Amino acid sequence: MFTGIIEELGRVLSFEKSKAGAKLRIQCHEAVSDATPGASISVNGVCLTAVELSPDGFAADLAPETLERSNLSELVAGDAVNLERPVTPMTRLSGHIVQGHVDGTGVIESIVDLGGENREVTIRVPEALDPFLVYKGSITIDGISLTIAAVESALVKVAIIPHTWAATNLSARRVGSRVNVECDVLAKHVAKLLGKLTI
Repeated sequence: MFTGIIEELGRVLSFEKSKAGAKLRIQCHEAVSDATPGASISVNGVCLTAVELSPDGFAADLAPETLERSNLSELVAGDAVNLERPVTPMTRLSGHIVQGHVDGTGVIESIVDLGGENREVTIRVPEALDPFLVYKGSITIDGISLTIAAVESALVKVAIIPHTWAATNLSARRVGSRVNVECDVLAKHVAKLLGKLTI
């Protein structure tokens, strides 16, 4: 489990596709500082299992499902990726409960400068995710815990403060960029439960 508070920007060293998926190698330091083989690390919001650990990074094997459901298949050497280690019982939950189980990808429709280095980013998400998105609710974009500023017809707006813009890979995104989306797991459970209720 994660919180959506990015700890480090890593760099893709290589992305090697194969018939069985892909092997991703990432250069980083903080994310592997206390990791052991088999540890979970969130990469752009996708929970991956770290293997081949070193003080300078790790590798992870990507299953076909991961490649199909996320934007990790588009990574190339040199790309910046958002990294977060899993929470511990003593961790402050500064964001929200994030599983690292991406629900789908969205596309950035606009990036508007609000002044003072603040920005408003509008993302078109799959229509199937719309029931789980509410005004002032939580959403995870590329692993970043964000508050929904507005939502209508599968268009989600989020406000990005200067710190988030500088500390994540959002600053490298452009209109048309594909981003990983994870809806609030609590919203998904509530929606399923309500769907089963009969009156």
